[in-house]
Amino acid sequence: MAHANLKVILLAVFIAFGFLFGYDIGVISGCLIMPDFQRRFGEIDADGNPFLSSSRQSIITSLLSAGTFVGALGQAFTSDSMGRRGSILLWSGIFTIGTAIQTGTATSLAQITIGRFIAGLGVGALSAIVPLYNGETAPKALRGMLLVFYQLQIIFGIFLSYVIDLGTHTIDGSASWRIPVGLQMLWGLILLSGIFFLPESPRHLLGIGKEAEARRVIALLNSVPESDLLVLEVIEELEFGIKAENEGGKATWLECFSTRNALWKRSINGMMLQFIQQLNGQNFYYYYGDTFFASAGTNLSPFVIQTILGGVSVAGTIPALYFIESVGRRNSLLIGSVLEAICSLIAGLVGHFTLAPAGTPADQLTHRNKQGGDVLIAFAVLHVFSFSMFWGPTPWVYLGESFPLRVRPKGIALGSATNWIWNFLLSFFAPRIASDIGPLILLIFFGMLSFGFFYVWLFIPETKGLSLEEVDEMYRAGIRPWESAGWKPSEKHIHEHTASIREVPEEKEDSK
Repeated sequence: MAHANLKVILLAVFIAFGFLFGYDIGVISGCLIMPDFQRRFGEIDADGNPFLSSSRQSIITSLLSAGTFVGALGQAFTSDSMGRRGSILLWSGIFTIGTAIQTGTATSLAQITIGRFIAGLGVGALSAIVPLYNGETAPKALRGMLLVFYQLQIIFGIFLSYVIDLGTHTIDGSASWRIPVGLQMLWGLILLSGIFFLPESPRHLLGIGKEAEARRVIALLNSVPESDLLVLEVIEELEFGIKAENEGGKATWLECFSTRNALWKRSINGMMLQFIQQLNGQNFYYYYGDTFFASAGTNLSPFVIQTILGGVSVAGTIPALYFIESVGRRNSLLIGSVLEAICSLIAGLVGHFTLAPAGTPADQLTHRNKQGGDVLIAFAVLHVFSFSMFWGPTPWVYLGESFPLRVRPKGIALGSATNWIWNFLLSFFAPRIASDIGPLILLIFFGMLSFGFFYVWLFIPETKGLSLEEVDEMYRAGIRPWESAGWKPSEKHIHEHTASIREVPEEKEDSK
């Protein structure tokens, strides 16, 4: 029992080692404003001072996201052929190579961007494989919590990158940015080594005919004997999905949008939640918030501001471990939409009407400017905190439990790729839009959050506490999303399922 519990802890720690994704996203924002980084990869202004133009900032920031989009789709081809563990090993290695390329460059902008693209391939692929592996190996009772824990690790990674940037930015020379960038190789190596201590996905083991090993893995992770009904139930469910997959031929991308079992609804819902999540506005504060806060008259350095926002995100994600099961998926998204919309509306309007123009010296700021700045900062913090509790983890949880086994790798890949392509577009265009309209960009996010509320109300059903089979039944039954929280699977369905499970061992014993 203790050994089994240790395996679950290892699963939680290493598979939720998603903080390498968050770290990679967060670390670059600090590097962009480090003098040595600007001197090596920037341009020279009229006064002879090095600077990074908005176009170069956009390229360096967004190339990672371009790689993640390709990687998220690419993993769908490796997760079945190589297995979940094999894929994690492959893409962790690619991520580590990309980090080494970035760390090894001296003055080449091309090398830093190519390195970020290659690292992005690993980040994107792992962002899809890890929830997939987690969903297939984690005990059902822990599935939602572990997926939120995965998101918590990503947020912790962003926070950690800000702390390290804060600690190294005063170092003279390239060590100021090489240390935070190079540390990513350590995260990749930890994930590479950690996966050797974890089991293969039971689904993959059954798919290649290793049923006895699959039973051992399921029993081990659930801390029950191999003969337990739970093990038999999971084995039967997986065998049913694999049989359907084999009989129907290889699942195609088009099948994710077929009308069978409302698969098109699930794919569209998964992609739309990721799209809305990226346009919640929180990433804007991470990437470019220091400019706004400087206009607000704060004397804090951009590195301190980033660290504060990172700490707020970590603090906000911790309650999500509880809310995801108590409040549910659907209500978490609805509550989050309302709270964040209020924050973005107030911050956007107050910022527009009270802040001084960007670049105004601190001694020329009026009392009204400073008051407005205080309000902007307060609601920015509340916005980030609310996102971390609700919209940060919930779309990933929903994505991980909405698809039947047959199309799950591709369904999750589509959702992950949608997240990353919009992350790319936001990081590329947001600085240009913000330079034109300033804090009013927050009203765009307000509009998206308002749209998100109505989309969730009309189209997103509650999946809390349902097995994959029961999610299938709910979609086939055409349950209205706003009535889904009170929906129960049919008793007949449950009894038939239990009876069929109990018959499995008897048949197998007779055959021996």
